[in-house]
Amino acid sequence: MKMFSYIGKKLEQLCSSCLCRFTFTLRVNWFSLELLYFLFISTLGFLILHSLDVRTTTFTPRNLDLFFTSVSAATVSSMSTVEMEVFSNAQLIIMTILMFIGGEIFTSLVGHYIRTFFVHDSPKDGNKVDFCDTQSSFSDKIELNDLSIIEFGKQKSDHFSMEDLKHQSLKFLGVVGLFYFVLVQFLGVVSVLIYLSAISSANSILNHKGLHPLTFSTFTIVSTFANCGFVPTNENMLVFRKNSGLLLILIVQILLGNTFYPPALRFSIWFIGKFAKKSESRYLLKNSKDIEYGHLYSYLHSIFLLVTVLVFIMVQYILFSSMEWSSESLSGLNVYQKLVGILFQTVNSRYTGESIVDLSTISSAILVLFVLMMYLPPYTSFLPVAEESSEQGRKRSRKIMDNLIFSQPIYLVIFVILVCITERKQMVDDPLNFNVLNIVVEVVSAYGNVGFSTGYSCDRRLKQDGVCQNKWYGFSGKWSDEGKLILIIVMIFGRLKKFNMKGGKAWKVL
Repeated sequence: MKMFSYIGKKLEQLCSSCLCRFTFTLRVNWFSLELLYFLFISTLGFLILHSLDVRTTTFTPRNLDLFFTSVSAATVSSMSTVEMEVFSNAQLIIMTILMFIGGEIFTSLVGHYIRTFFVHDSPKDGNKVDFCDTQSSFSDKIELNDLSIIEFGKQKSDHFSMEDLKHQSLKFLGVVGLFYFVLVQFLGVVSVLIYLSAISSANSILNHKGLHPLTFSTFTIVSTFANCGFVPTNENMLVFRKNSGLLLILIVQILLGNTFYPPALRFSIWFIGKFAKKSESRYLLKNSKDIEYGHLYSYLHSIFLLVTVLVFIMVQYILFSSMEWSSESLSGLNVYQKLVGILFQTVNSRYTGESIVDLSTISSAILVLFVLMMYLPPYTSFLPVAEESSEQGRKRSRKIMDNLIFSQPIYLVIFVILVCITERKQMVDDPLNFNVLNIVVEVVSAYGNVGFSTGYSCDRRLKQDGVCQNKWYGFSGKWSDEGKLILIIVMIFGRLKKFNMKGGKAWKVL
């Protein structure tokens, strides 16, 4: 019996050690885990898309374009090299799943669940509490008749009660986040279905394109909430530019799925805490900086973020209205439709990328402003918010790596240069389409996971050959294979840019 007891104790210690190493790996290599995750779902999505038949019989996408589309959906970038109406209903469902599991809110909730149930932090120093080691140590000391552990337990009862409250609060946060994630999208799908059934003009567009209302509603809402920007029509939202009610529904989804998420999450916790889980709700609201969930901000930070987002939208709205109100891009719209359409277009610059206008026809000044908006992280705030936490105890090797990392603008410049190299021949032969501004817009849009594109126009070609046909896909659809591969890297890099927000600090310009 003693032998079995000894073996059992050793197995318990081994399991505890393995769990400790597993949780340490989660802490240190979270970037690697997310990178592998996006590579895996992108590859799996490509294989499934390749195995399914497309809708058309006259055109079959190349493997590179299918992989490009899969990466674009998984990284919620909505960069396109193939017209959307080429894909069958089954392929649209696969793309919907990719966008659903690739969105920032979904991946952040998965990460939160892993940290909550596998990594239990101490509120004092942030180190993992190894319950197996604690239990083993307790048993060993009892065997040695060391009763001081009992006294220690009495003295630390308050500590463990606070630790338990934190753990319960983390689980409560996961439930609230999941409830928010599902409810907002469910209400969005229902709202779009009601709108389509009530407005015949919008429903007739779907009938003409052979799209089922439920497929369109689910695909569009998942894409919009995840801030992807794919729409199952070739023209994106351009074909719905006069359906202001539909645009307003999508505007709400865009904001709640992106820049308004931290304030909305905090409000949800406060509201639910009025009726249930009051202690957990109060703990989350007062200790947001200790929760280690990147989307839960303090009250002051949430207000500053909300104000900053509204200011950005207002600046874009004023510039767009002043320069494009009477332009061809908004022709055929009445005053109300223009007001809603401009709001929709400016909100989409961060980071959804749905569009009701041809970006190649708008002013260059607005394009440059859109480039800036696409570059800025979603939670950018220029208002004075103090740093809520600081990283401590970094290893020397980690500091060396940080010193070697470039800042994000440097990476963007490198990517633009690489694309200019791969597309240098077309920049000479077709300079009106392949100009530096269009390339910058495409690269920054892919980096920001937005999806804005100036497209490609055969009418702008200097040498007309009579073979070129205008297509409803992005500018990158006309790039070389090397250029598309670079843009795939940019999309993945942009999706993981949160791990490099502080890069380039070692580089000083004197």
